Amino acid sequence: MLLAIDAGNTNVVFALVEPGSASAGSAIKARWRIATDPRRTADEYAVWLSQLLNLEGYDRKQVTGVIIATVVPRALHNLQTLARKYFGGEPLIAGQPPVEWGMQLDVEEPHALGADRAVNMIAAHALYEGDLITIDFGTATTFDLSDFKGAYKGGIIAPGINLSLDALVTAAAKLPRIAIEAPEDTSVIGRDTVSQMHIGIYWGYIAMIEGLVARMKAEVGRPVKVIATGGLASLFEKQTDVFDHIEPDLTIQGLAMLWDRAHIGG
Repeated sequence: MLLAIDAGNTNVVFALVEPGSASAGSAIKARWRIATDPRRTADEYAVWLSQLLNLEGYDRKQVTGVIIATVVPRALHNLQTLARKYFGGEPLIAGQPPVEWGMQLDVEEPHALGADRAVNMIAAHALYEGDLITIDFGTATTFDLSDFKGAYKGGIIAPGINLSLDALVTAAAKLPRIAIEAPEDTSVIGRDTVSQMHIGIYWGYIAMIEGLVARMKAEVGRPVKVIATGGLASLFEKQTDVFDHIEPDLTIQGLAMLWDRAHIGG
């Protein structure tokens, strides 16, 4: 079994994947997430992960390989140590030999592209044809454009919805902390403070998504499919038709594809 690790700014996601299944959409057997903390040691990860593996009926000895994508450089060392000490092998690091991206990065600073964004595009182009916009709802909300050849052409980085809400509540003393959820109706005229906040955060975010996607599509000038991923993607899908497909596990699928590419070709 392959252990795929996606270390983001907010959470680290661990997923157990059947090797060689990437072309079929990756058979993800189990997934777990833990808050990102660069100080967390390999031993702490191992205790937590071993218990979860056992709860799902697996043993860590069944893990035969580890691949890591991270946008948190300080977290990488302890994750590498986890792989070496507890899973008995050298992990692959997404974007580093022998698992380089294998696609053209047609931007001014290709080295600055986040690993998660590159992995998302690799998976998206394996699953869908044509020009693609990949939207990842994480700590930041990122919009990435790749053309029909799979080349990365650029994108947008916007504050994530949780980050936006935190900034609003922190800066405005009288505003309460609210849960992020879809409003009960489609009215955009709130009758009290909480409903006005829900409308501003939720419908404001949808307006941003729809507006930015429309501008990107107009600039491309060709049909473009929109692929959404990230934990909050499903929050918006019922209230907008901007998404053509939602792939919650796009990053893990991309990591599995990179692993297969390095080990079985393709």
